[in-house]
Amino acid sequence: MSADHPLADSVDNLVYEPIQISDHGIDLTVSAVYEVAAPGRLDFGGDELADADLEPIPTELEHPHDEFGWWHLDGGQYVIQHNEFLTDLAEPAQLQPRNELLARGGSHPSMQVRDHLPLIPLTVADGGLKIKENARVSSLVPIGTGSVPSE
Repeated sequence: MSADHPLADSVDNLVYEPIQISDHGIDLTVSAVYEVAAPGRLDFGGDELADADLEPIPTELEHPHDEFGWWHLDGGQYVIQHNEFLTDLAEPAQLQPRNELLARGGSHPSMQVRDHLPLIPLTVADGGLKIKENARVSSLVPIGTGSVPSE
C-alpha cells in the first residue's frame, strides 16, 4: 500500500508488506505465544533478576490442507512475540493492540518502543480466543497519531 510510510524503513521481517503497511501505521504479526511456566524475579537492584520460564504453545491445524495453524487460547495471561523487529527508529513509536484484537476479547499493553519489540503480555477474556499464525495483532504508529488501522 504505502511503503513510503515514515516507519517502513525501521521495521524488518514483514510477513506481507502490502497488507501490513498503511497510511496509519504498520501492523505487526504474532510469531509465537507462550505460557509462563515458572515465575521470573524482579528486585530493586537487579542482582536477583531472573527471567520467567516461558513454554511455547503449539498451534493446531484446523484442516489437513492448512498452511498455518491456530493457537487455541483459554481465558488468561500469555506472552507473545512478533515476527517483525525494529531497526534504527529515528524517534520512539507507539505499539498498540489492533482494534480487531480488542473487539475479540484480547488485549496487550500500549507502549513506546525504540530499539526493539519486547515480548509482551497478552490478556485473553474468559471465553477464550483463537489466533492464527501470523495474525496481525498490533500496530506500530508514530507518536501523536493515536490511530489504529482496521481491516
